[in-house]
Amino acid sequence: MKKNNGIQILIMTFWVTLSAVLQTISLTSFSIPRGIYPSGITGLSRFFSDVLRDFFSISLPFEVPYFLINAVLAVFVYRHIGKLFTIFSLLQTALTSLFSTFIPQIITLEEMMLIAIFGGLVNGAGVGFALSHGASSGGMDFLSIYFSNKYHRSMWNMTFGLNCILIGATGLLYGWERAAYSIVFQFMSNFMINKMHKRYTHQAIIIVTKKPDEVIETVLKNVRHGITKISAQGAYKGEDESVLYTVVNTFQTSEVVRYVLEADPNAFIETRDTASIYGNYYQKPLD
Repeated sequence: MKKNNGIQILIMTFWVTLSAVLQTISLTSFSIPRGIYPSGITGLSRFFSDVLRDFFSISLPFEVPYFLINAVLAVFVYRHIGKLFTIFSLLQTALTSLFSTFIPQIITLEEMMLIAIFGGLVNGAGVGFALSHGASSGGMDFLSIYFSNKYHRSMWNMTFGLNCILIGATGLLYGWERAAYSIVFQFMSNFMINKMHKRYTHQAIIIVTKKPDEVIETVLKNVRHGITKISAQGAYKGEDESVLYTVVNTFQTSEVVRYVLEADPNAFIETRDTASIYGNYYQKPLD
């Protein structure tokens, strides 16, 4: 068990490090050189620091509010989500800060729209790698994970909405062109995150089988989700069959399908996206 935990820690460390590298590239090659505000706490901290400097002549490095806000959110998440998730999220934040001091601008583009699009995609990939492997990039990710756990649905669009309010304030103070490109940056980042992170999206799986007990036993032995069994009859041959119905997280779908086919290679399986679920649904903890 300890050996498996050690392997898990190494795997998480690798993906969190890759996440930090991608986020750093997004900052140093796209966001900072062209004055595009990134999303979440990073963008909020930069905005706050810039406002103090430009309108009140107060010099405050953005790292100060950035780390203070993340520290408060980390305490909140630690209590409600989990220790390992919080530790690796803080590691990702620390690595991004460290890498930003020595990773130079390695990608140079002149067209602002391309900068906003590719910068957002790279940033979203960085966040997505962290979220897909039990961590986050801190900041608004903490709140998104918390509310996603609470309501069993993806809350990243809510985060994007909050970022748009921030960018609106940026447009009023620093010009709408910069704000517009920042919104494109954040939209592409949010798009990539939703494509990569499937923890809070769900799919219904409908199985038609002549071996319902074997299928149920195999699935329940490996995946902790309930299954509804319905007696049925095939219309063409008139043979007795069973229809099994279950809902799982999207990232578990291929796993469940594999278990079903192990128990009954002749099973008929349909999967479909589920917009929302209500009632008693088991969400695997992050830790």
